Amino acid sequence: MVTIVVPPALVANHVKQDGAAGRAWSAGLPALAERYLREWELRLDGEPRHGVVSLVLPVVRADGTPAALKLQPVTDEHATEGPGLRAWAGNASVLLLDEDPGGGALLLERLDAARPLSAVPDDMEAVEILAGLLARLVAVPAPAGMSRRLGDIAQGMLDDVPEALGALGDERERHWLRVCAGAVGELVAEPGDRLLHWDLHYDNVLAAEREPWLSIDPKPLAGDPGFDLLPALDNRWDDVVATGDVRRAVLRRFDLMVDRLGLDRRRAAGWTLGRVLQNSLWSIEDGEPGLDEIQLAVAEAMTHRQ
Repeated sequence: MVTIVVPPALVANHVKQDGAAGRAWSAGLPALAERYLREWELRLDGEPRHGVVSLVLPVVRADGTPAALKLQPVTDEHATEGPGLRAWAGNASVLLLDEDPGGGALLLERLDAARPLSAVPDDMEAVEILAGLLARLVAVPAPAGMSRRLGDIAQGMLDDVPEALGALGDERERHWLRVCAGAVGELVAEPGDRLLHWDLHYDNVLAAEREPWLSIDPKPLAGDPGFDLLPALDNRWDDVVATGDVRRAVLRRFDLMVDRLGLDRRRAAGWTLGRVLQNSLWSIEDGEPGLDEIQLAVAEAMTHRQ
């Protein structure tokens, strides 16, 4: 009998997010893992790893191929991962080997989890690598029937802005929320149709054998590629601060990515402000005492590219 121990940090994340339901899902993980090990004829090949919500088990298939079994709750947020990975078919992305959407299980190509892109010491080299992957990802049109669409998300954000403004006591923060909402309001009618990753930061890029680097853990949606830039702009923020000129460092990353992807700067800046709006609305919803200063610094930089 295989003994699978769920990492306590993963259990804590689920309890924090979903309370008793999160604890119950975590408690059922060993049985869920054993089910897929049996049904897909897999054997464990190392210690489990985890993200914020998913458990990842290194496994070997019956034919000897290394793989990774990813288990996560069945939610709307995760429902597009399988369809997105199928559409990319391993192009700049981890390869999907098998899936069971009803059980929240994905069998993935094994990458080197010990070598994330964040380990590359040169910041601009890391941005170049990430931008090259992102250019390939967003070149793919979103498959028909993609359930998450930027137009719907953007309109939902705009609908939430009036209440959010009332929850903010600081006029500076209200100003930036209005700026971000204004940018989204100008773009919402043209949300785009590319297949977006949504969370392409440095730790969601891993070293691989098939290619030097591949992306992982997407939350795919259909939309404008400009909405996909922010995770690389505010990632590894200490590197930005260390330059001594935050605005210049953010814009250096932004300009490199816009050039690599061939985007219109004004639209890309507007959709980046849309991501700041999304993050800010989430902060308010979570009861945070104020808006995140890193997000506001990115927003300030974007106003110089509009």
